[in-house]
Amino acid sequence: MGRDDMRAGDGDRKAVAEQLKTALDEGRLDLHEYDERLQRTYAAKTYGDLDGLLDDLPGTIPVQRAQVQPATSAPSPVAAKGAGPGRQNQHWVGPYAGVVLVCTLIWLVTSIASGELLYFWPVWMLIPLILGFFGQRHGGGRER
Repeated sequence: MGRDDMRAGDGDRKAVAEQLKTALDEGRLDLHEYDERLQRTYAAKTYGDLDGLLDDLPGTIPVQRAQVQPATSAPSPVAAKGAGPGRQNQHWVGPYAGVVLVCTLIWLVTSIASGELLYFWPVWMLIPLILGFFGQRHGGGRER
């Protein structure tokens, strides 16, 4: 199956239409030529039909000469800061401490409003925080 027989997808037609719109905005195409090429773009069924619509416009690379570049992944923010491997999975400890603080403040406000010390229920939320903190300190999250 050759390029002239391979069906073009909606994304391919949309990409060509966006490049044509850019050329119109830059003044490289007049409105009549843009309209004509846009109609041909949306009527295209194969890649062969799309060929030639952008060849005479600067800044576009015909598909026959395009090169695929491998994507490079950016380093994770945790690794960029130099955190050790035991700390990479412990990024939740700080935000969770804020949640425990908010719950403790709610307990304090309700205790003051009721005039007596109520059951200190935020203690149950401290358990995962304490385990996470000690796991972070003593390398409990090391990769194996």
